[in-house]
Amino acid sequence: MRVHQPSAQQPTPPFDAPAARKLRLALRMGPEHVAYGMQASFGLPYVTPDLVVAWERGIAAPSNTELTALAGVLWCSPGDLIGAPRTLREHRIARGLATEDVARAVGLELLAYVRMEEADEWRGNERQSSALAEILDLSLADLVTVTGHETKLAEMLRKAVTTRWQAYVRPVGKLLPLDRRLVGDVLRALHTEYQGQMVATLSWSGGAAAGEADDAGRDFLDRIVDRFWSVVQRNSA
Repeated sequence: MRVHQPSAQQPTPPFDAPAARKLRLALRMGPEHVAYGMQASFGLPYVTPDLVVAWERGIAAPSNTELTALAGVLWCSPGDLIGAPRTLREHRIARGLATEDVARAVGLELLAYVRMEEADEWRGNERQSSALAEILDLSLADLVTVTGHETKLAEMLRKAVTTRWQAYVRPVGKLLPLDRRLVGDVLRALHTEYQGQMVATLSWSGGAAAGEADDAGRDFLDRIVDRFWSVVQRNSA
């Protein structure tokens, strides 16, 4: 089987192969119907049933153009065919937007926006970041990730749970547009959970206490950002 490979210079978003197959089956279409639709309606003559099957099995991934065409044939949005987007580019493609659409909405020259997207380095100001969140429908957690602040947030959170959480309420509150009281409540909860877990691990571990406590602590800290957003959501409900 010969599989057409997308250009290495145009990396694709994380393709959700099971979702593509599920959508095709729901429409009672065979791979040959999908291939024909992409050939006839989207001008992609090289797409074959074998290529469609390769996408669905995770052997290959569609390029941006192929993803848009596949979504059109399956009567869905491109976002329905990709996994959770992480980068600026992936969020844009998930919304089915062109670079021109986003650049115009956030008030940037097209070339300036394209360079940010290619470097995966957002450099917009606060107003532009707000516009970006609106057009891409970003949650606060998504915005923190695409603007490159997740690493800084993770570092602050690790220090907050391992030392004095009170010292990090202001820095975290300055980084994120969250109520300071909410930030304090979340940091206190995470600190309590982390310290409690470490004490509990030491108490049940016996002779292997240090090693097991290190493992438990490392796992907690590795997922600290996800834990933070989970507690924020719970406390905001």
